[in-house]
Amino acid sequence: MTKRKAMCSCGALAIVAQGEPGKISVCHCLECQRRTGSAFGIAVFFATEATDIIGSSALFSRTGDSGQPIEFHFCRACGSTVFWRPAFRPGVTAIAFGCFEDKEGLEPTQSVYDAYRHSWVTVQTP
Repeated sequence: MTKRKAMCSCGALAIVAQGEPGKISVCHCLECQRRTGSAFGIAVFFATEATDIIGSSALFSRTGDSGQPIEFHFCRACGSTVFWRPAFRPGVTAIAFGCFEDKEGLEPTQSVYDAYRHSWVTVQTP
């Protein structure tokens, strides 16, 4: 079974996911742009039961468009957002694509909030 490790910039917070992700989503929403400091965010979704957390995280919660909270877990030392759990998707953990040690084979399966996508961004999904 495939194991993938994702970690923060300093290595103090990590998450290991087993198996294949349920989906990989490129999100162009303004909140993801703010969170990443980039033009979009990429979330790799795994069943929470297939993940193991190494280290401790700080937590930031905000209300998503669903009206339900999303809990973002970030490193207490370096501030990197490593994973998050949206309440509207119980049992699912999203892991930040850029935090994975090995990104081979992780390709987007969907693009969301395309109304906020910058005109110069092109995303290919199956």
